[in-house]
Amino acid sequence: MPPRNNPLKLNKLQLKTLAILQELAADPTIARRDATSGGTQISAIPAPHGDHFHVGTKLVLARDATGLANEGVWMALIRKGLAGAAAFPHTIVLTPAGLGYDTSEAGQILHGADH
Repeated sequence: MPPRNNPLKLNKLQLKTLAILQELAADPTIARRDATSGGTQISAIPAPHGDHFHVGTKLVLARDATGLANEGVWMALIRKGLAGAAAFPHTIVLTPAGLGYDTSEAGQILHGADH
């Protein structure tokens, strides 16, 4: 039997938020890997300008990122073991499970930036 998509049954908002956090975790200017836990601490959430914001070389529409400002979404990711200690809304730690979770959302919400 093939592995099941979304085995933790994250809702759409949680999946979008996790996909954005995974992309933020890949940016060395705002993320720091913890060699002990294998997780990655994200210390800055980009501020939107207009209807979007930038994550590295990608662009995210503000409407797809509402979970970044929703403490309930962060707590759900922590409860499901995908994230660790968070100082909402400034710092979150993605666990190795969170870094590797297949959200299937990245291609839909992370766009190539044109400026």
